[in-house]
Amino acid sequence: MQRDSIANTFLVAVTLCVVCAVMVSGAAVGLRTVQEANKQLDRQKNVLMAAGLIDAKADAAKIREVFAARISPIVVDLKTGEVLEGVDPATVDGLREAKSKDPELCTELSEDPAKLKARENRSVVYRVLAEGSTDKVELYVFPIRGYGLWSTLFGFIALEGDLNTVQGITYYQHGETPGLGGEVDNPLWKAKWQGKSLYDAEGEVALRVVKGGAAPDAPSQVDALSGASITSVGVENMIRFWFGDLGFRSFVEKNRSAAVATAAAGGEEMR
Repeated sequence: MQRDSIANTFLVAVTLCVVCAVMVSGAAVGLRTVQEANKQLDRQKNVLMAAGLIDAKADAAKIREVFAARISPIVVDLKTGEVLEGVDPATVDGLREAKSKDPELCTELSEDPAKLKARENRSVVYRVLAEGSTDKVELYVFPIRGYGLWSTLFGFIALEGDLNTVQGITYYQHGETPGLGGEVDNPLWKAKWQGKSLYDAEGEVALRVVKGGAAPDAPSQVDALSGASITSVGVENMIRFWFGDLGFRSFVEKNRSAAVATAAAGGEEMR
């Protein structure tokens, strides 16, 4: 076969393509374990940041140590608000189940303010235990997501034991415009959420992201992002969705009642 023939050129090209494909595939398979470990670590970091247990500079060892000591994940049935006993949280991937189109795993949405199209039927919720305790819950951290201007924003919001007062919020993945909608990452803006009330006295989602600035001392208002009205509306919509009837409301109501009963029992014991 002549060196410069069409057949030889074709053979070299095919051989090169096959070799490159094998190398890329091998690298992808070989790095999959590392990628999954990094993904899990990032999730743990953001859960802890929402709960105020670490800062952004915490290293991997610190993240794993605090998560193991303070976080107790559970799987919640979003239809009933019940905790699904015996289900390993590590086996639940809400986003994948929401995209599955399997009615056993997800629910198609007709009312869709967060622009999700479908919602998973079960979700992992993270209970934050009191330091040194195995059962006393101080905070709950909930996964949230919804569409902004350019992308779906993925984050976590932490509520205090009353399941109404916001402890913190964080976003770990989005494609919003840097300096505008991308300011959801800004610590100064996230700090404005702390202490805000999620629900009103009637149990309806009251938290609003207000263009032009929250009213002084308003318990359920957060300043909108400057120059990012659509992203701000997206943030408000995802909060209203995830803590409404199609989200975590049933779980919140069941566990808020339990928390009130526990607190009342504690008061009786003190008397």
